[in-house]
Amino acid sequence: MFNFIKAMSAGKIDTGEAVARINAGTMTLIDIRDPGEVQASGIASGALHIPMGQLPTRARPGHKDCASGLTFDTPLALYCASGARSGMAAQTLRKMGYKEVQNFGALADWQRAGGTITNI
Repeated sequence: MFNFIKAMSAGKIDTGEAVARINAGTMTLIDIRDPGEVQASGIASGALHIPMGQLPTRARPGHKDCASGLTFDTPLALYCASGARSGMAAQTLRKMGYKEVQNFGALADWQRAGGTITNI
């Protein structure tokens, strides 16, 4: 349980700072929720959708399935439904070699910070 709590709080970024950096194009936002969750509630406008289970391929620079534009130097902010899975995913990405990975928290945090949602 300690690892779960540690994952949620590790690298948590202030929502205002994250929204400013994402809007300025200096940080990439990634939704790590499952496809059904994205279909049910939409996705933060401008976010990449890389489900947690696909991180080893879709977020690995040099892999044929890697999302366009990602490098180990790309600053990332991750979110999920509550902030728990995005915290664990942040740890995974750091272990993969990403230099700056932040846990944004939940999709609701994005909305509270003034971010818009795109329905899929």
